[in-house]
Amino acid sequence: MEVKDTVQNFNYCNSLTAYSRRKTIPVNVGGVWIGGDHPIVVQSMTTKDTMDTEGSIEECIRMIESGCELIRITAPSKKEAENLKNIKEGLRQRGYSVPLVADIHFTPNAAEIAARIVEKVRINPGNYADKKKFEEIEYTDESYQAELDRIRERFLPLVKICKKHGTAMRIGTNHGSLSDRIMSRYGDTPMGMVESALEFLRICEDENYHDIVISMKSSNTQVMVQAYRLLVNKLEEGGFQPYPLHLGVTEAGDGEDGRVKSAVGIGTLLEDGLGDTVRVSLTEDPEFEAPVARALIDRYTHRAGHDEIKPIAEYPLNPFDYEKRDSREVYNFGGNNVPRVITDISKVKAITEKEMKNVGHFYLPELDKWKMNDVGCDFVYSGQNPVSFMLPNGLKEIIDWAAWGKVEDHTNKFPAFTLAELKEAGEFHSELNFLKLKDIDVEEAIPVLLGRTDVVIILQSDNKHNMPALRRAFIALINAGISLPVVSEVGYQNQDADQTMLFAATDLGGLLIDGLGDGVMLGLEEKDQSEREALMDTIKLHNSVSFGVLQAARTRMSKTEYISCPSCGRTLFDLQETTAMIRKRTDHLKGVKIGIMGCIVNGPGEMADADYGYVGSGKGKITLYKGKEVVKRSVPSEHAVDELINIIREDGQWIEPEKVE
Repeated sequence: MEVKDTVQNFNYCNSLTAYSRRKTIPVNVGGVWIGGDHPIVVQSMTTKDTMDTEGSIEECIRMIESGCELIRITAPSKKEAENLKNIKEGLRQRGYSVPLVADIHFTPNAAEIAARIVEKVRINPGNYADKKKFEEIEYTDESYQAELDRIRERFLPLVKICKKHGTAMRIGTNHGSLSDRIMSRYGDTPMGMVESALEFLRICEDENYHDIVISMKSSNTQVMVQAYRLLVNKLEEGGFQPYPLHLGVTEAGDGEDGRVKSAVGIGTLLEDGLGDTVRVSLTEDPEFEAPVARALIDRYTHRAGHDEIKPIAEYPLNPFDYEKRDSREVYNFGGNNVPRVITDISKVKAITEKEMKNVGHFYLPELDKWKMNDVGCDFVYSGQNPVSFMLPNGLKEIIDWAAWGKVEDHTNKFPAFTLAELKEAGEFHSELNFLKLKDIDVEEAIPVLLGRTDVVIILQSDNKHNMPALRRAFIALINAGISLPVVSEVGYQNQDADQTMLFAATDLGGLLIDGLGDGVMLGLEEKDQSEREALMDTIKLHNSVSFGVLQAARTRMSKTEYISCPSCGRTLFDLQETTAMIRKRTDHLKGVKIGIMGCIVNGPGEMADADYGYVGSGKGKITLYKGKEVVKRSVPSEHAVDELINIIREDGQWIEPEKVE
């Protein structure tokens, strides 16, 4: 019997417009406090084999020195759990008192050992007392209760040990490893993720044990955000304690993609005051994770006290279920069109054909033709500096209204108006006009926009609380019945590349996850033309990040997506090297999702919605998947990438990479 639980209200945060961090009970983890009035805690996870005591100690020290405040170490069996004592003692001897967390999957006996040694244990309710067989089971209420009784019997010893030893616990639900029981009753849903955690939480509360942190992690940022929000809603509705939240996106990947994807999920929740500890999961050495988490967290240190945003009286969005805002089609914006990318080149004087490579369009002078890569933008915004040459077919230009009026040929060139100009203008493009609009001017703009069918809004805010300010403007348009497409524009001054990635992914991604936005744009700050090369680098970054945000928010798939875990002591091959090798062979497969998992724990379940999977199943052995179905087992690792490509080819998804001339 599948259950469709209902949501009584849409409450999940203190305020949708005024920044305020959710108040939770404080949980003490070896002297590091999570929740309450305490700062958000940064954590990470080791990648060394847990039996490599010295290697694990050295890795922990590198992590601590990079800003990690809590360290998780895998304990897949009793021997690794017992060796946590040696790692902990080695760190203490070197003067490091950082609390340790044992990561447990499948092995309650290891958890019971670890809980006597380390300051916190993390259990996954999907596999702590269950073995996943991907079976659909028909339950009656009685048989379901019998399963819950079985779980209680298996879980209760750990709860009692944690309570006795003052050990904290994280109940960490993962989207990809929900039990067959949960899947059979609730389906592959945020509600299923929440209920998976609540089953275990009820046992803890019955025992008056409250040193608990909860997480709802997924590689799908939409699902991840919805699940955390729904968890908060259900905790309040069910009369539970307001437990702290650990935030993370599983299998985010590496490089720019991993950072953008992490920020879309984690940043969206931080914006609404959710989250008490953060881990950014990158397929990189673990010491690179903490600085990214810290950059996300520090943005909210002084967020309170931002310019006032008008409260929302009527909220038309369901925060627990994705639904794109209904917008009318204007030219190629809105309607059923994918979100468009507008790249700002307005601060560049006399841009050249060669420099257009920075927006994904390549001019080949010897052939006198243009080529485009996977991140070729749809529009460029040139402002007061119109492009002087013929743009490639498919690329279009937005020009400020005053300059647009001076351009003789308006083919693929469209005007951008301020609100004052739109009110007074006598000449418009017959198909497409842009309105550059501040969030605080939306109410004034509504009467002007009513009845228009030829306008796309470029929405921007100067509010420090940027994403909620833009969201509030969207809500005003929805409630006024304005269905014109809206492009969200964000801009940042004096930031490095990592900050731009993270902040744009948070602000734009948070809106996209709520179904808001028919396009994205990163505004360009003014630079001296002597810094032209740096300006071009910024344009290239903005263009790439724009496409990355759309992909991470699952709203426009423009390149191959790699769902790769961050490695840990369970990993059966070099994840970084293998991910790089697979990426080199497959990164031309636009829109294909490939899961790269170091072990079966992060195998078919954790890959969630990957199209194909490459999973370590033994030393030098790989299991290959199509979706969640095993296609080939025990493939020697030296042949596994070729076999993966053969599977993709047999499935009709392979295309040969284009030869570079």
